Amino acid sequence: MRSFRLASATAAVALVLFLPYEAMPHARVQPREAAPEEPFGAACRVRIDGSRVTAHCHNPYPGIDRVALHVECARWWDLDGDSSPVAVGPARRVLLTGRCWSDVDSAWVSHAREP
Repeated sequence: MRSFRLASATAAVALVLFLPYEAMPHARVQPREAAPEEPFGAACRVRIDGSRVTAHCHNPYPGIDRVALHVECARWWDLDGDSSPVAVGPARRVLLTGRCWSDVDSAWVSHAREP
């Protein structure tokens, strides 16, 4: 029984050693991009106060960011809300507001590049 285990282990090692390099799994290194992408995205602070949501967004980058506020209400009968996208130009600020009838479950801001 012991020789069977030794033979199996020897066969496994021999198989791994004699496989071609392409057949063996190995880590692949991704090539670097030639030009890094331009920084993008307004910094937004979201504040939930009871049933009201306020988001202050500031864009420190040269590109235009389209931001929208999304509010998810805690009660099943309360409608969730999504604001229309607002363009935030370079070095500009915007104020987004939303609300629920009852409590707010979560709120976040989405970002999109200006076409």
